[in-house]
Formats: sequence, structure tokens, C-alpha cells
Amino acid sequence: MSDKVLMKGTDAIAEAAVRAGCRCYFGYPITPQNEIPEYMAKRMPEVGGVFLQGESEIASINMVHGAVAAGARAMTSSSSPGISLKQEGLSFLATQELPAVVVNIMRGGPGLGNIAPNQGDYYQATRGGGHGDYRMPVFAPGSIQELYDLTMDAFDIADKYRSPVLILGDGMLGQMMEPIVIHDRPNVELPPKDYILDGAKGRPGRVLKSLILNVRGMEEQNWKLKRKYDLMKQELPLYDEYMTEDAKLVVVAYGTAARIAKGAVKRARAGGLQVGLFRPVTLWPFPDNALIEVAKKTKLFLVFEMSTGQMIDDVKLAIGNRTECEFYGRPGGVVAAPQEIQRIIDRLWLQKEL
Repeated sequence: MSDKVLMKGTDAIAEAAVRAGCRCYFGYPITPQNEIPEYMAKRMPEVGGVFLQGESEIASINMVHGAVAAGARAMTSSSSPGISLKQEGLSFLATQELPAVVVNIMRGGPGLGNIAPNQGDYYQATRGGGHGDYRMPVFAPGSIQELYDLTMDAFDIADKYRSPVLILGDGMLGQMMEPIVIHDRPNVELPPKDYILDGAKGRPGRVLKSLILNVRGMEEQNWKLKRKYDLMKQELPLYDEYMTEDAKLVVVAYGTAARIAKGAVKRARAGGLQVGLFRPVTLWPFPDNALIEVAKKTKLFLVFEMSTGQMIDDVKLAIGNRTECEFYGRPGGVVAAPQEIQRIIDRLWLQKEL
């Protein structure tokens, strides 16, 4: 195994992007993700790439639009309110079927909020966020190694499906440091980019557009996208389970919240309680089928989020009436301790007579 390197989350994202072949980065500063553009400002010139700090978030996402239309691997990053400003550009990328990677290191909100870790952007990420009938893959890493690995994978997935891909982290995951294995991108066979605008050079011209005034043409584009999203639902879901085999109570959490929940599960197990953890790694497509299998053998779900409750909607949509579901949240940038979640588990265990 390769030697491990101690790395901050934001730096791991940036290095993974470089090693995945990203050669264009466009962004605008906002805490707590500023280390990504700082890192890219140094690395892009080293690999013959382009770094440009746009005059705004809106400008940055549209610079990405131009770069990927010309065939480059490009990326942008921001945090919560900055991602809101990129939503129109994401909608354009989706309907023109252009690959791009976007990183959101979430902060407390709504509004300008604060710079503390938060998970209040789940709806924005998983429901498209921008206007129109579109979705995009959303990865929620739970460690610095996953931040690195999934960022690298995101570029291949974006190219494979011709779609923007979102990496959803938070202020804690972005700023913490862990030892990780640095590796290069594996050889992956991807479809040719036969749509890019790189000069006709004797071939027929190409057009990329999102303005489709013919309503039947726009309808067909929507159905085409829908077929692609249905394929993503079959091929992309990722998840992780921890001690769910005999669990009577299963905590469902993602990202930083899942790290906290895992500590609570270990404490509960040490106290003799049969508790497990289900961690969605793809928030869209949500791993519905895997969660249904867990629901067949457990009595109670506890959804824990660093928000007032957003992922819980997808959990309930997946499990229906199969298993009871409770919620506990800490919004606004408050980070709970494992002991706090353990107390909730203990209380529910007694209340529900598990």
C-alpha cells in the first residue's frame, strides 16, 4: 500500500481534481471552502491548466460552462449561498448535457448564515436546485479519503453521463485533516466527446443550446433526460452499513453527521443495545433499495441530520410503512457530540420497548 499523507479536506478535493485531469478551475471566494481555489491557484499552472477567480459565482459557473463545452475537464466550488448563485448555470449544463464537477462545502444558513458546518443544502442539492426538470448525481463523502476518491470518480461519472456532478461536504469535513492514500485516476473507458465545440475543421458544425422554443422538442429533451436519470438510479447508488445485521434500531445519517452517529452507535453497542448505522453515500440517486432491505429486519429508524430535517423525506419515501421512523436534528451550524446522539438512542430504546 502507498504511504499515507496528512491532508486537509479541501486540499484533498483539489488534488484529486488535478489528478483526475481537471485543467480548468473557476471560482469565487467564500468561507469555508477558500482553500480549494487557493490550492488550485498554485496547482493549475504547474500542470498547464487554467485558474481564474471570476468576478462572481455567476461568472464562475458560466466559465465552467464554456470550458466543458470546448472539451476540457473543469470544476468550480463554493459554499451554500454561493451555490445558490450557480443554480441557473447548473440548469443550463444539465439540459445541454455537459459534464462538470461542482463542490459545495456547506455552511450554516439560510441567508448568509455563518461559517459553521451544516447540512441545510440537502434539498437544494438533491432536487436539482435550479429551474426546470433536471437532477444530477450528488456524492456525500464521510471522510477525507472519500472526499479524494469521490472527487476523482465524479469527473468520470460526469463524462460518462454527460451531466454535472455535485460533491456535498461541510465546513467540518472541509477543514479537518486525516491521513489518506494519494493515487492517480484508474484507466476508465469513457464515451468520446463527439459534442464539443472545438472548431469544425472540415466536419459539420455543432450547436449546444438550452433554448428550445418548439414545445415538442423541449418535451422530448425532458424525456431524454428522464431516461438518463432512470439509468443513473440503477447504476449509481452507493451506501455504507455498520452493524446493521442484527440491529433493532438503525441510525440513518450522511457526511459529518454519520461520523458523529457512528460514535454513538459504538457507545450504544458497548452498553448492550443492538444499534446500527446506514450511511447514504449518494444522496441522489438515493439508495432506496438498500434501505428497504434494512427496513425488513429492523424495528426503528432514527434519522440524524445537521438540519431541521430534509433527508428524512427520502428515507420515508423509501421505506413507506415498513418501519417506524424518528428524527433528531441540530441546525444552524451546531455540531452534536456522539454522547448527545447516544442519549436520544437510549430514550427511544426505552420508549419503543425495543
